Amino acid sequence: MVSVGERLSSARGRAFIGRDEELGRFEEALAGDPQAPFAFYVYGPGGIGKSTLLRRLADGARAAGRPLVELDGRFVSRDPADFEHAASPFLDVPGTVLFVDSFEHCQWLERWLWHHFLPRAADDTLVVLGGRRAPQPQWTTDPAWSRLLHVTELEPFSAEQARSLLAAARIRPELRDRVLRFAGGNPLALSLAAAAGSAGCSREEIWAPSADVLRTLVAGLIGEVPTAAHRRALEVGAQAHSTSEELLAAVLPGEDAHQLFSWLRDLPFMESTHRGLHPHDAARETLAADLRWRAPHAFEAMRRRLADEYLRILREAPEERVWTVTDEFFYLFREGEALARLRTWSREDEVHDRPLHPDDMDVVLRMAEETEGAASAELVRYWAQRQPRAFSVYRLVSTGRIVAFTARLALPAPPDPQDLATDPVVAAAWRYTEATAPVSPGEHIGVSRFTIYPERYQVPSRVIDLSSSRAQAEAARAHGRAYGFAVYQDAETWAGRVEGTLVDAGARPRVGEHTYGLFSVDWRQVPVETWLLRCISAPDAPAPSGPSPISRTAFDQAVREALAHWRDPRAFAACALMRTRLAADLGDPVEELRALLRQAVADLAHDPRGVRAREALTAGYFSGAPTQEAAARRLGLPYGTYRRHLRQGLDLLYEVLWQQELHGPR
Repeated sequence: MVSVGERLSSARGRAFIGRDEELGRFEEALAGDPQAPFAFYVYGPGGIGKSTLLRRLADGARAAGRPLVELDGRFVSRDPADFEHAASPFLDVPGTVLFVDSFEHCQWLERWLWHHFLPRAADDTLVVLGGRRAPQPQWTTDPAWSRLLHVTELEPFSAEQARSLLAAARIRPELRDRVLRFAGGNPLALSLAAAAGSAGCSREEIWAPSADVLRTLVAGLIGEVPTAAHRRALEVGAQAHSTSEELLAAVLPGEDAHQLFSWLRDLPFMESTHRGLHPHDAARETLAADLRWRAPHAFEAMRRRLADEYLRILREAPEERVWTVTDEFFYLFREGEALARLRTWSREDEVHDRPLHPDDMDVVLRMAEETEGAASAELVRYWAQRQPRAFSVYRLVSTGRIVAFTARLALPAPPDPQDLATDPVVAAAWRYTEATAPVSPGEHIGVSRFTIYPERYQVPSRVIDLSSSRAQAEAARAHGRAYGFAVYQDAETWAGRVEGTLVDAGARPRVGEHTYGLFSVDWRQVPVETWLLRCISAPDAPAPSGPSPISRTAFDQAVREALAHWRDPRAFAACALMRTRLAADLGDPVEELRALLRQAVADLAHDPRGVRAREALTAGYFSGAPTQEAAARRLGLPYGTYRRHLRQGLDLLYEVLWQQELHGPR
């Protein structure tokens, strides 16, 4: 009997084209040629065939009886110790071959790999790295490594190789020149064309090099989507950074997630990794653009569902998963203007954070004094003694050197008099709360008190990215958090960066020779979900015709925020929905708008689709149920079924109220 793995390897071998030099050098290394390289580094742009080549090399190593370790750079931890654990057979088992694909996503490991990891390899091992960027030049010019390292920049297929691929795919001869003119030797584009086949390709303009053509090509590749559920699964795959069967089950409740995941996995432009499915970059962008153009409301609705699910996970995620969930959440909105001002997305000089250890204190205090002065360093010492767990230390992945630290304080009400007398910044934060909306006993405030990164002080950096991700996750999961504060020395510059996401408290406390600005958010007035969506919102989808001072996406978010605060008139009065046309002519805006929402939900019962939706909205927002799970129990429904009814109800309610926003009540 031939195993499935052997059949797959055989099929890949038959379909593989070109790359003869790379295959030959690798076969020499597998055979133990003492002159053959130890490390193979393959690089080139997206879609050039790096992953395909690595899979082919892995098949060759497997056939030679070598043990394999296969890693994907997109999911490599920031901590070198985690990489070393995952790749431990490479250090312990002779003959192991280590493959790291998508190496550009963990390029920060490069220096550490060459200096600390690869020299400890077991006997007769080999390593293959594939990424978009060339290796740092010091490794290719180093006299020692240059003899052990083979670097290849993959080139597009030659015309002869491309024709062979299209012929093997049975593309009709009269179409091959048109496909070649379009694909230009790019293996991904050629593979998509080959997978699509000749069907629907009789018109020459099908292969014109434009975005519309690529969308047509992908549509031909997918063919007829079996059901609406399959189309929604495709929408998930196009937007989520990684798509797992669990994610499909969460955002598509009531559907057969296993069957949908299997269908997605079989699509030729999907890659499988240990965390889920990823479309090829070009295919993802094409799918997302096509979905947004074809069904903008469905695109936005699916993004909201994914955001809801990431927020749920974020509240429950263990500490070591916080940054991954937050980054996946942010990935949905990476095009947003506010997010672009606040986050760097840089992976250069990558850092990882760890809790403060007593042995780190000398370095931390020295950084504080050199950057902010002796008075600030004394405050660091004070808070490290009172709240050591609030501190995080950041080390470069490549060298392990400490380069930064942060502190996120949690301060309960009423404030401690010693804290007020010691730290002018914390005292200013408490004065602001008293002047705006006092914090009650049992509540607390969060203050991101220190962000000290001497090499990139007070500018967007990966340290600020990570610390912000932690702070947002803590706010989402904390109970009784009344305010969140961020502290920046360059207050005027940061006021522009945080505009629309944080409120300038106006306070400018002084510590030593430096003045600081405080920026706040009242979590009692703005749900964390609403604030995050505000912070990371991407460009809005086209809104229906008709004048309105608010976009459709922002309007839907405002409705959901108002529902969340419906039972609290004081919080409701601060909702964004109060600033829409719906409330413009109301005599008593709070009470009348609350009544309007209640009536709009009740009216859903007149729509055949809305009976269960009305019940779900009523139980979730008007009945006093503390959680959605409790609302589901109140209705006697499974949680997944309840969420499906609730989402349908929200979509119906958004549309009804949006029409009133545009055209007034009927």
